[in-house]
Amino acid sequence: MKKTVSIALLLALAAPAGVLAQGKGISDGVVKLGVLTDMTGYYSDLAGPGSVLAAKMAVEDFGGKVDGKPIQVVSADHQLKADVASNTARKWIDEQQVDALVDLVSSSTALAVMPIVNEKKRIALFSGPGTTAITGDKCNPYTVHYTYNNWALANGTGREVVEQGGKSWFFITADYAFGKSLEEDTSAVVKAAGGKVLGSVRFPSPGTTDFSSYVLQAQSSGAQIIGLANAGQDTVNSIKAATEYGLTKSQKLAGLLIFISDIHSLGLQTAQGLYATTAFYWDHDDASRKWAKRFQSHPDNKKKAMPTMVQAGVYSSVRHYLEAVKAAHTDDADAVMAKMRELPVNDFFAQNGRIGPDGLHRHDMYLVQVKTPKESKGPWDYYKILKTIPASQAFPSVEAQKCPIAVKK
Repeated sequence: MKKTVSIALLLALAAPAGVLAQGKGISDGVVKLGVLTDMTGYYSDLAGPGSVLAAKMAVEDFGGKVDGKPIQVVSADHQLKADVASNTARKWIDEQQVDALVDLVSSSTALAVMPIVNEKKRIALFSGPGTTAITGDKCNPYTVHYTYNNWALANGTGREVVEQGGKSWFFITADYAFGKSLEEDTSAVVKAAGGKVLGSVRFPSPGTTDFSSYVLQAQSSGAQIIGLANAGQDTVNSIKAATEYGLTKSQKLAGLLIFISDIHSLGLQTAQGLYATTAFYWDHDDASRKWAKRFQSHPDNKKKAMPTMVQAGVYSSVRHYLEAVKAAHTDDADAVMAKMRELPVNDFFAQNGRIGPDGLHRHDMYLVQVKTPKESKGPWDYYKILKTIPASQAFPSVEAQKCPIAVKK
C-alpha cells in the first residue's frame, strides 16, 4: 500500500502543471464574470451599459456554457470611485464567487482592484483604463490590459502630429493617474520626435464642467498643438470650450484618447480633422462591420450607438478568457492565465494578438482622422483610417515595461 501511494505521489509531482490544473475543473459549477464599469457617469457612453452588453454577447456567442458548465454575467456601477470599485470586487469574489472582473474603465478604479485580484487569485480583464502602470511597475500575474494603454495612444497620435509639423505642445490634463500618465508618455514621444513641451494645466476629474480658464491658459502658451490628456465627457467639454474661445483658429487640438462616442456627441462640424489612435473602428472590415451592426441593433442597446473600442475590447477579452477556460478545462486562475498567454487572439478585434508575460495584450492599432461633414456618408461614418500601426510598434516591449514578474521570467 505504501509503495502504491508513493508511486502515485511521484507521478503527481512529475505531472506537468497544465495536467494538474485540468483536474481542478470548474469551481462551484459555474463560470461567473463581473462587469464593473461606469454605468451613469462621464464614461458611461464609451463603456457602461455597452460594456455589459458586449460581455453578454460574448457569452451568448459561446453558447452560454464552457466545459459543460453555465456562464453567468453580473454587473455593477463603480461610480468612478476607487473605494466603490475595490469594495465591490472584494464582495463579488468573497460572496458571489466571481471568477473574472471585466472592463474597469478609469485607471484609478483599475489600480484599486489590482491588489485584490492578486490576493484572491482571480482574473482582471481591463478594457477601459489607460495607465501604463497596470503592466509596468504595478503588474501582477492575474491582470490583462487588453484594449489600449497610454503608451500606444501617445506613440500613435503624438509621433504622427510632430512628424506633420506640430513641434510645440501644451497639455490640458485630467488630474488623476490616467491623465498624468498620458501626459507623461506623450511628452516623452514628442521630445523624442524632436518637439518641445511648453507646459500643461491640470483640472479635477471627474467634476469639471467649465474649461474656459484651462483653454485660455493653453491659448496663451502659444503652443502649436494643444494635447488633450483626458477622456470621455472631459474631452467633449474641452473641445467645445476650445471651439467657443476660438483656440482652433490659430492652434490645433490633438485628442489623445478619443472615442467614437465623443465624435458622435461633438458632431463632425466641431470634431472634423482631429487625429486619434484607436484599437477598433466598426467600419474597418467585414468582420468588424458584422459584429458592430449586431451590437447596434441589439434590443439592449437603447441608444443604438455603434461600439467604442472599449466595448469591442470587452467582447474580445471575454471570448478569449472563455476560450482559455475551455482549453484548460478549469477556471483556476493560474491555468487560465497560462492559456490566455499561450493562445493567440484572432477575431474581429485583433489578428494574432498576443498577451505577454507582463499582461499586456499587443495587437495592431490604427491612426485615424475625423472626416469632414462632406466626407461622411451618414451617422457613425466618422473615421478615415490613415495607418495601421503594427503591434510591434504600437505597444512597448516587455523589457521597456519594467514589470517585475516579467523580468523574472
